[in-house]
Formats: sequence, structure tokens, C-alpha cells
Amino acid sequence: MQRPHATLPPSATHPAVGWIGAGSMLAAITVLNFWPPVHQIAYLALIVIGCSTLGVFIPDLLWQKVQRRTLLPAPRAGHWPRVLTKCLGLALSVGFIGLLYWLSPEYHGSFYDDYYAALEVLLPAWAALAVPYIHWVDRRLAEPEDALWQLGRWGLGQWRGLDARLLGQHLLGWLVKGYFLPLMFTYFCQNLDQLLHYDLKLLHSFLGLYDWAYFTLYFVDVSLVSMTYLMSLKATDTHIRSTEPSMLGWIAALVCYQPFWSLISRQYIDYDSGTGWEHWLGSVPWMRDLWGALILVLVGVYVWATLAFGARFSNLTHRGIITSGPYRFTKHPAYLAKNLSWWLISMPFMLEGDLLDALRRSLLLGLLGTIYYLRAKTEERHLALDPVYGQYADWIAAHGLLRGLDRIPLIGALARWRPRFEAYRPPVPFSQPAPARAARADTRSAPGGRTRSRQ
Repeated sequence: MQRPHATLPPSATHPAVGWIGAGSMLAAITVLNFWPPVHQIAYLALIVIGCSTLGVFIPDLLWQKVQRRTLLPAPRAGHWPRVLTKCLGLALSVGFIGLLYWLSPEYHGSFYDDYYAALEVLLPAWAALAVPYIHWVDRRLAEPEDALWQLGRWGLGQWRGLDARLLGQHLLGWLVKGYFLPLMFTYFCQNLDQLLHYDLKLLHSFLGLYDWAYFTLYFVDVSLVSMTYLMSLKATDTHIRSTEPSMLGWIAALVCYQPFWSLISRQYIDYDSGTGWEHWLGSVPWMRDLWGALILVLVGVYVWATLAFGARFSNLTHRGIITSGPYRFTKHPAYLAKNLSWWLISMPFMLEGDLLDALRRSLLLGLLGTIYYLRAKTEERHLALDPVYGQYADWIAAHGLLRGLDRIPLIGALARWRPRFEAYRPPVPFSQPAPARAARADTRSAPGGRTRSRQ
């Protein structure tokens, strides 16, 4: 039950920041259209990501001053033993992901060639900047003995006093980045290459415009997401506060992405008959165009939800509570818009063979919606560890666009359900400002439509 005087808490980032980042990204792509041909698309992708990063972080740091939430106003004296221990912790974190890549056959194929080409550029630069960056941040943290320091101590054999759950959360966060970054960056490179060579002559019809708009919207999404997984930094307040602690949450998220989605969709959730909306409505052009426009609106809402995160989007992690953009109207606008768009795209309720076949395909698409329902509920449970999210959920319950649905018996029960698990709770609320933390320190995812990207 919501509190009677719930107020909407401020968002972790201003809604305009993501739009500025998207604008910077599109401007970079416009320039690249006149760029001399480059053999390796990964290098162009890094240029675009760099422009997106500047477009997001300049307003975030200079306008919103988000660094004040994480960093102390005045630096303390440097502590080189702790800094070097953290550098060892960083090396062990990278080594942990590298070991998983080496062990898994998934990462030995050619699919991730663009990702590895980018790492050849990023890793040397990262290694050169790591020590001065860690030293600079360490002097400004209210609690500098963080998970990176603890992992470094573990590597040195100094195991007394280590927090196993904090270390576990740290490794889970790196596992999220290690899994999603290569996937999103590879999609980004493929889509960037396609966008740079897109045949604009195809835009002469509505279906041509639809295909281009659909592809471009998802391109904006995957390009910004690639940047957000890469730029997880305490200096910009975009670091991971906590990672999804339940197996249910991980399974519900991972089955929506490759390589798991190919197996799951082909064997268990193959709801798409191959006959889409443009076939069913082709004989009524105005209805076909209206239907396609509605699909694009839903995809636009989905991308709008990504933009609202700025540089803080990430599956399975908490990097700041977002309360602006479409999140002002409902807690899960991206999931709602995406699932509704799939119903309009595939139209599984249309009769192509018989009634039972239409029912079967509708139930399969409903099963996919159930997976997203589990994703939503496990995310709510995880984020509820932050009191800011509790305040946000109370406000949505009182003012949200779908607030009346909880009075319907079955829907209300589903909305109120929470999966049970024991989650890691940080010693200080995530949303508490840095000075307050310092004061307490002494007390210690596709089916797309006509083009497919990610689920």
C-alpha cells in the first residue's frame, strides 16, 4: 500500500542528458558518412561511442554535477598501498572475465571479432589510465576500502576481514559487463555498418520508411547501451551499486539474449508464423500504415526508456533510480512497449491455419510476456533495497498510468507478487549523499519485426 503523501523522487540523471548523448551519436554518424572507408568497423564504432560518452557526461558532470553524490568535495591525502591493491583487484577482475572468455567456446568464434578488435585499442589505453584514475578517485571516496580493494587483498592472500558477499557482488557486476558488453558492441558494429550503407532509395514507400525507422530506433538503443556498459565509473556516478542477487532474476534476463534466446525461441517459444502485419493488412493500405505507425510509436517508447537512463542503463544491476521520461508513468515502460509491439508485429491471434494454431501461437507469445513479467518483478525486488525506489514505487502506485489495474483481482495479485530471495544490502543506502556516508563511516534483451536485433 502506498504512503498517503508519496512524492516522486528526483531521477538519477536529467532526462535531457540521454537525448544529448543520442544527438552527439547521430552527429558523429553523419560525419562518418563522409569518412574514408575503414576496414575495421570496430574503430568507427569506438569513435561513435566516444561522441556519445561526451554528449552524456559533459552535461551530467558540468550541469547536473552528479559526481557530488559519489565524491567528497575535498580530496584526502593519497594512500598508495591501497591504490596499488586496488590496481591488483582491477587486474584480477579483468582476468576473471578473460578466463571465462577463454573457457567458453561461445567466445572463440568469429562473431565477436569486432569486440576483440576494439579491446586491442581499449585495453592498452585502459591500462595506462587505470593507476592515475584509481589514485584520483581513491582520494575522493568517503569509503575507499571498497570491493576493488578487498579483491586486491584477496589476491595478496590477506583474507582476514574480507566481506565475501561484497566480493560476490563485485564479481557478479563484472560478469554482467563481461556478458552484455561484447554482445551489445557486436550488434552495434553490425548495425552501424548497415546504417552507413543503408540504401535510401528504399524509402519511397511506407514499408520502406517503416523498415528504416524501425531499424534506426533499435540502432539508437543498442548504440547507447554499448556505451553504458563500457562507461561504468564512480567518478561519473554511473558505477554499479548492486547486482541482481537471485538465480531467478538472472535466468529470466539471460534467456532473452543470445546465445540462449536462439535455443529457447526455436525449441519452446516459436510463436512467429512468418506472416506479419503487412500481410494481414496489405489489402487495406490506410489500416496497414496506421498499424505500422503504432508499432513505431511503441518502439519509440522503448528507446525513450533507454534514453532516460543516460549512461546508467544495464541489465541485472542497479546504477541509479530513474524516475523521469516514460518511467514517470509506469515502472516498466520498456517491457510494456516492447511486448505490445511484438503482438502487433506477429499478430499470432490471426487465423492462418485453424483456431487452435492461432491459440497456440498466442499462448507462446504470452509465455514470452511471462518471462518479461518475471524480469520486472525480480528487478523490483532488487531495486527495492534502495529506499529511493520504494518512494518511487509508492508514487507510481498513487499516480501511475496503470494505477487502477491493481483493483482487478487477478491483475492486482500479479502486480503485488514479489519473488523471495536473500539479497545483499549495502551498509549505507545507495541514495544517501556522499557527505552523509562520510559522517557514518566512523561508526561502521527479439524478435523484432522485419529486422531483428536483440530480444
